[in-house]
Amino acid sequence: MGYRSGEKDLEIAKEINVLLPALSAILSSKFAETFQALGLSRELGDVVISQRPDLGQFQCNGALAAAKGLKRNPMEIAREIVDRVRDPQTFKEITIANPGFINVNLSDSFLAEYAESLSRDGRLGCLPVTHPQKVILDFGGPNIAKPMHVGHLRSAIIGDSLQRLLRFLGEQVTGDIHLGDWGTQMGMLIDELKRRRPELPYFDAATAGEYPAEPPVAIAELEELYQAAYARAKSSEEEMASALRATVELQQGRPGYRALWKHFVNVSVEALKKDLGDLGVTFDLWFGESRYQDRIPKMLEELKAQGHAQWSEGALVVHLDQEPGKKKIPPLILVKSDGGYLYGTTDLATIDERIKDFGAQRLLYVVDKRQSLHFAQVFQAAKATGIAENARLEHVAFGTMNGPDGKPFKTRTGGAMKLKDLIEMVTAEAHQKMSEAGVAEGYEAAEREDIAKKVGIAALKFADLMNDRTTDYLFDLEKFTRFEGRTGPYHLYAAIRIKSILRKAEEKGLAPGTLLPPTDDERELVLKLCQFPEAVRGACANLAPNVLCEFAYDLAQDFSRFYERCHILREEDARLQASWLALSRLCLREIEQILFLLGIPIPERM
Repeated sequence: MGYRSGEKDLEIAKEINVLLPALSAILSSKFAETFQALGLSRELGDVVISQRPDLGQFQCNGALAAAKGLKRNPMEIAREIVDRVRDPQTFKEITIANPGFINVNLSDSFLAEYAESLSRDGRLGCLPVTHPQKVILDFGGPNIAKPMHVGHLRSAIIGDSLQRLLRFLGEQVTGDIHLGDWGTQMGMLIDELKRRRPELPYFDAATAGEYPAEPPVAIAELEELYQAAYARAKSSEEEMASALRATVELQQGRPGYRALWKHFVNVSVEALKKDLGDLGVTFDLWFGESRYQDRIPKMLEELKAQGHAQWSEGALVVHLDQEPGKKKIPPLILVKSDGGYLYGTTDLATIDERIKDFGAQRLLYVVDKRQSLHFAQVFQAAKATGIAENARLEHVAFGTMNGPDGKPFKTRTGGAMKLKDLIEMVTAEAHQKMSEAGVAEGYEAAEREDIAKKVGIAALKFADLMNDRTTDYLFDLEKFTRFEGRTGPYHLYAAIRIKSILRKAEEKGLAPGTLLPPTDDERELVLKLCQFPEAVRGACANLAPNVLCEFAYDLAQDFSRFYERCHILREEDARLQASWLALSRLCLREIEQILFLLGIPIPERM
């Protein structure tokens, strides 16, 4: 069999999970023991990747903190630590820099042994969490009858990457799309369809029997219907009143309206699943806001009985505690003066179900940062009322994807671009860039099209995820689809190149062997490979996929420099050649794993 990549490689040596600690954890343990032997706290022995690689590969800053408490010179404490921690098998060199930083360089033999252990570990050194939690990840949030557009892109891409990352580290993750399928917009749709096709059985109040199984509208007509309905309702108070009456009848359970509403939901969900499928994003739950409407009245009665909700100026609210020195947060309104519910009411009921019925211990909401105040209100109310007393609630905020004018990305006509149109646009640009770079020349049309789609998706996702999620960024189609620099296509090409090397080696009867202690030519790459677990942990701890993007780029660059210096397939020393092939295979596995966590599929060839 030839060398094959993909899921099989991601599970390589799965039966040999050796529970390998991260490199920094091994070093921290050694330094912690030394600090403890001097009567100091073990926590002072924390070792991290160096911020000054010119001084060392890792660093320990514990002597500075120890000196502060003991009122001693940190350089003296650092010298005591270094004198005790010396271990020639692990450390090549340990130095001290003012005012007390301890800089560490590892021995080449230790690096080789650790990298060899990584290569034998099915998890690449990423230990699963000790105490897995039930996590519900709320992301996506599209509305019924409206196509997915670029405004939904960041939530879908970031949320999917986070659910992949958390699952990889052993958390019990459930992804919920939380559809906007309730409220006035539903009444608008019903009212508009009634104007156009009053003969449909859904509008006969006397009919309460079976309704047609097939929906009366397809997705394209439903989208047009929504636009017309919205414009009509906004045109006058009378039209809005008509839509509101339809909304009330729907919510009160009128059979025909409920049946019609279900058709709207089913047609929309089918279209959403296709759009999200093209993006490679999946959900476990397809719940909507409608699910919680029957839960709200009981919740409100309980909150009133417990004294958590009070009437104020005609509205039912939850007053929130104000933290000293922080901006005042207004109370969360649960019921408006006209008796209607707000988004916060539904969100509180959603939290109530997720914790009580699903046993969620952690709730993550991947939503635009412009909703920060809303979530601050909802989360504080959930804590104050005891609904989320023991659960962790987090708003995973993100910025906007902007056009050249610095404003949220729009079409040339000023509207929100549909997601499917955006995917078609990046795929077309990928075709252009492939032609310019001579990529996939001579391939069958179907394979070339598949590669172009993967290149386009890689461009779209990497461009989004490489940024700190809380920042805004400019959408630059030409830049994002290049095969060089910090782009998705560049990382696809890096993976494909290593695949090609390994495939050619196998054709020659060559196979990866044991990793040898690195020389100057390989050391930078080996060290980066050994830092993979830290990158994964860092991305998870901060819910920051950009950490993985940065690591992948550095790794691809390190491999490129290694490949320029070390001519793998022409090397005459068999042991050295086998070591280089093992190094290449490990590099490929790490790049593949990162791209998988980012939700980026890799073609078999390019």
